[in-house]
Amino acid sequence: MPLTRGSSVRARFFAPPAELARYFTSFYLAEIDLAPGERVVDYLHPEWANLRFSSGGPLAAHNTRGMGIADCHFAVTGPSGHAVRFEVGPCRIWGVGLLPLGWARFVGLPAAELADAVLDGADHDGFAPFMPLAEAIFGPEPDVEGELARIGRFFAEWPSDGAGDDQRVQAIHAAMIDPAVSSVAEMARRAGASARTVERLCQQSFGFGPKYLLRRQRFMRSLAQFMLDPSLKWIGALDGHYHDQAQFVREFRQFMGMTPREYARMPHPIIEAFVRERARIAGAAVQALDGPDGARLGRCSS
Repeated sequence: MPLTRGSSVRARFFAPPAELARYFTSFYLAEIDLAPGERVVDYLHPEWANLRFSSGGPLAAHNTRGMGIADCHFAVTGPSGHAVRFEVGPCRIWGVGLLPLGWARFVGLPAAELADAVLDGADHDGFAPFMPLAEAIFGPEPDVEGELARIGRFFAEWPSDGAGDDQRVQAIHAAMIDPAVSSVAEMARRAGASARTVERLCQQSFGFGPKYLLRRQRFMRSLAQFMLDPSLKWIGALDGHYHDQAQFVREFRQFMGMTPREYARMPHPIIEAFVRERARIAGAAVQALDGPDGARLGRCSS
């Protein structure tokens, strides 16, 4: 539903400490001010994994398989290839967007095992290491600078585990987001790795196979263009790798669980605020289009 008069959604984006830039899309804050009893519904696009911490009202969400959360203050979404429906009331939400390299370092679980997952971080052993952050972010009063500093410090103090496959993961990521790359063979060539290695690292750190990831990128380039300029209509927003509009409509159903027309008719009070602010200050309107060094934001100190 659309926002009622006097309600508002404010989105703000912040860079992680410079030495951690390759692990995160960004840190971000949503300040959702609604009338008493009001709640809003929106749909997350396919994106990288995110940790979201709320103060005030709890978070509720579910994916297309019916997996979901309710009354949650530490929400985790794995790397996603489908839309996630979410519902919130008045609250403040800090989010941490994990790039594939960030997932590998800070989570470490095979990303494919939690692809499209929607879960309460407080109930999953794999996210127990983040509970100190969940419990420490918010003080008795809103304090954006203090909250941001606590997030940056938490990750800056995370023990190092060596480089591992870092360079290959970043090379795969760079190839994947290049609109000129449309095949797994070209992705592997750009990354300087075999197709088998690319498949293994994509499943481990990205959550999906390379062919699916390339399809997701093509779709997200089109969706982001439409969100920024709905006057284009869908045909004007299509990525050049689509054969025709019918192919795009099929993929829209697969990724979003609805038709483009159904999506366009819905109000998007939260996502629109994020897409426009993100495009304004970071260059990429959605997380999935970020490069291996994260969003292009000014850096905060640790």
